[in-house]
Amino acid sequence: MATFLTDSEIAGFIAEPKQLPPDWRNRVKLKPKHGHYERELDITGENGSKFRVVMRQTIANSLDFSVILGLLVPKTNQVFRLMRFNGKSHEHTNKIEGTRFYDFHIHRATERYQKDGYDEESYAEVTDRYSSFEEALETLILEGGFVRPLKPQMDLDFDEGGSP
Repeated sequence: MATFLTDSEIAGFIAEPKQLPPDWRNRVKLKPKHGHYERELDITGENGSKFRVVMRQTIANSLDFSVILGLLVPKTNQVFRLMRFNGKSHEHTNKIEGTRFYDFHIHRATERYQKDGYDEESYAEVTDRYSSFEEALETLILEGGFVRPLKPQMDLDFDEGGSP
């Protein structure tokens, strides 16, 4: 059975604080996989909810990407997509409104689209908040309730002998 969430439940999951691990930057570096780059990061929210960030970018087109915040639905293998930050690589149509555009856009799960039988995050709006994969990831972190580690991750500096 598909999961149905109300708009207020969706907003609550998005707002739930999600502590990024100290090594989060290394864990979001994309890796090649069958014609695209991909990576996933699972995080537990402050209230115990389980989330997955899914990141994909096509190798041939840097504007063809998605950065997704999903809720791991308890007792299922389902990922409920709360938000999806897409690149400028395809046309999108909001089926209920009939609006169509070709631009960077943010998909948001809505109760209304679920009620009409569409995928939870079928509704999208054009955005100027990002123009690259990296900026889309940063926008997800800012809008998705993520909390950065107090001590930022540092790159190791090596001396001439190769020791940190």
